[in-house]
Amino acid sequence: MSKKNNSFHPETDAVRIQTAQTPEMEHSTPLFLTSSFCYHDAEEMRAVFAGEKSANIYSRFINPSVTEFQDKMAALEGTEAAHATASGMSAVFASFMALLKAGDHILSGRAVFGSTHGMLTRFLPRWGISHTYFDANQVDKLESFIRPDTKMIFLETPSNPGLDLIDLETVGKIAQKHHLIFNVDNCFATPALQRPVEFGADLITHSATKWIDGQGRVMGGVVCGKKELIREVYLFCRNSGPSLSPFNAWVLSKSLETLFIRMERHSQNALHIAEVLQNNPHLNWVKYPFLQSHPQYAIAKKQMSAGGGIVCFELKGGLKSGKKFLDALQMLSLTANLGDTRSIASHPASTTHAKLTEEERQQVGITPGLIRISVGLENVEDILQDIEQALEKSK
Repeated sequence: MSKKNNSFHPETDAVRIQTAQTPEMEHSTPLFLTSSFCYHDAEEMRAVFAGEKSANIYSRFINPSVTEFQDKMAALEGTEAAHATASGMSAVFASFMALLKAGDHILSGRAVFGSTHGMLTRFLPRWGISHTYFDANQVDKLESFIRPDTKMIFLETPSNPGLDLIDLETVGKIAQKHHLIFNVDNCFATPALQRPVEFGADLITHSATKWIDGQGRVMGGVVCGKKELIREVYLFCRNSGPSLSPFNAWVLSKSLETLFIRMERHSQNALHIAEVLQNNPHLNWVKYPFLQSHPQYAIAKKQMSAGGGIVCFELKGGLKSGKKFLDALQMLSLTANLGDTRSIASHPASTTHAKLTEEERQQVGITPGLIRISVGLENVEDILQDIEQALEKSK
């Protein structure tokens, strides 16, 4: 059985960490499809339930397949621990509910996923948890937004779908100064391209459904962070039940073995496409973290090793042209997911962020003509050809 070795690089940990091996000594990690676990006698069972002995109990609490995925994610993010959940949104929700109480305040980046926005504005207020948004260009004013009841700073960088970037180092120092929990959604970059813990993050959340799976197969989420914080997340999830299934955990753990090489190619393809599209006459603008035209390009270069697999652009013809563009695509998929081996096109204003008001969409740069491309692993020229021919038909 291979365990975490602090001398290994993250790419090696992603391949070599294993938590369990049966007497058969299988090379590929086995899948533990079971709801519960047995004990040799009554005394062992008592000791396990009393916390005097460490062992598996029930798959809502702990399962070897899930543990392996958690151990890998903690190693890749450079954190002390991790807890996996059934989806990315259950990970975000758990990171809030396990650590906040009625009367607490969250300071959140404005550019967040549509469901996260719904959670902050519709559901958390029911439990007395309030929030204030800040924009990516307001980090220098961030301390002025902190209130006596502020307990957490939450943000996405790069954001979904507008690819806004926030200086993690600056926010990390502010969070530490004011003793706030610094919670970063690292879904778009993944630990292959960005490690928020190196800039002071206390928690890192993920929708593992996206780049971590990488092939659009299973749902999953994970929260990584300090042991004492993850312990609270674990206890909340143990009692509320958003458990990651052993099968999904096994798929995600195996997917991590190729994460670094996949993200390298996704990023290469995306950068090439963004560079070419900059000169396309049908577009108002193209946005990608590693384009020098990106307003936070310097931040991207400081905290990311590559720009990731998402490219955004705005069609000159707005919503009408956006519909024509999507309908003209011949190879790219039209689906709500991202982070797949297959390239995907979506229209955020009518899909992922449709529940926002027009004013709210404008505040985070989601215009009627905005298109989000999740750049896959097909030949980059084939991806580009399909986008360009669809742009020609979008007029």
